[in-house]
Amino acid sequence: MTQNNEARLVVVDDEPSIRELLSASLHFSGFEVVTAANGTEAIEVILENNPDLIVMDVMMPDIDGFTVTSRIRQEGIDAPVLFLTARDDTQDKVMGLTVGGDDYVTKPFSLEEVVARIRAILRRTREQVEDDPVIRVADLEINEDSHDVTRHGQLIDLSPTEYKLLRYLMDNEGRVLSKAQILDHVWQYDWGGDAAIVESYISYLRKKIDGVAYIDDDGEEQKVTPIILTKRGIGYMIREPRD
Repeated sequence: MTQNNEARLVVVDDEPSIRELLSASLHFSGFEVVTAANGTEAIEVILENNPDLIVMDVMMPDIDGFTVTSRIRQEGIDAPVLFLTARDDTQDKVMGLTVGGDDYVTKPFSLEEVVARIRAILRRTREQVEDDPVIRVADLEINEDSHDVTRHGQLIDLSPTEYKLLRYLMDNEGRVLSKAQILDHVWQYDWGGDAAIVESYISYLRKKIDGVAYIDDDGEEQKVTPIILTKRGIGYMIREPRD
């Protein structure tokens, strides 16, 4: 994985339009992407590139995605696999998990959903490797074991929804998230409400996270530097303060 990419992905799909659409969208989202047009090519590309995650079509004309996954597991490739399928069938989902898959998306799918699920899988798998339960952005910390949130060492009380929103922002540090993305992730895909709720909860978070005050070495009260930012007309992000 190059320094500027979030992760290296292999996208496998025999339909050129889907393959190209996924590749372009994932590149835009900050991933390094290598593609394969069939099962045979997929095995070669995966073994050669050792990706961080594989997006795998199930139905392919030569070797199906389940068989490809079984073979790469036999070769010692343990990268997580997100299956793509046109069939929303429980038996298929069980089979996918049995052969070593990690999640399942049914066609037609939302590109935002695919990106969100990829990041969720990467987060889970990386957490299994790392022992530190603390997520940090500047002096803001979330302890995933205790669900404690602190800013400049001060404990902050958040509601469950505020916590989920903050966690989503921190998981995507440095990336602008649209209101639609936030609604989908925090309030789930079946939410039918007004996007104004995102503005309200961002405001709540700002008051709690960016409103923290502390006493400096000279005995003067100071406020922390804001880290929850608005990109007008685009969305919201969280990042470390810039000099």
